[in-house]
Amino acid sequence: MIKLVRIDHRLLHGQVAFAWTPELNVDAIMIVNDAAATDDTQRSIIRMAKPQGVKLAIKTVDDAIATLKSGKTNDLTMFVIVGNVEDAVKLQHGYPEIKHINLGGMKVREGTRNLTKAVNLLPEEEEQLKQLIADGIEVELRQVPGDKAIPVQKLIK
Repeated sequence: MIKLVRIDHRLLHGQVAFAWTPELNVDAIMIVNDAAATDDTQRSIIRMAKPQGVKLAIKTVDDAIATLKSGKTNDLTMFVIVGNVEDAVKLQHGYPEIKHINLGGMKVREGTRNLTKAVNLLPEEEEQLKQLIADGIEVELRQVPGDKAIPVQKLIK
């Protein structure tokens, strides 16, 4: 069972490992990112940030969808972290059981609009999020578990 899907360009880092993971009380973290899954150095760095006692998988988007659909993860409570909106959309379309997405960290890039101090969206990402919301997916902004969740539709028009 997926407890939370989070979009965070940093993937696995201190805030995720030490605030979100204990709060969600998960057995496993699945990093879903094509670049990380195929880069030995990035995989090693991610493994170093893994909290003790929690399983870790680093998958491409397609492999993550196949794994989730296979039922291999049904007996786990999981925290899924993707690196960007596009991957989150692809994952949700491939595994429609995902009904809730958290926007955590999205860095400033050329052409982005700042929604919060940590979330910056390109116009096409805003459109993708609007479509998820129209499809009935709850999309919220929240940095750490103690923050009040802000529905994204309040910030994008």
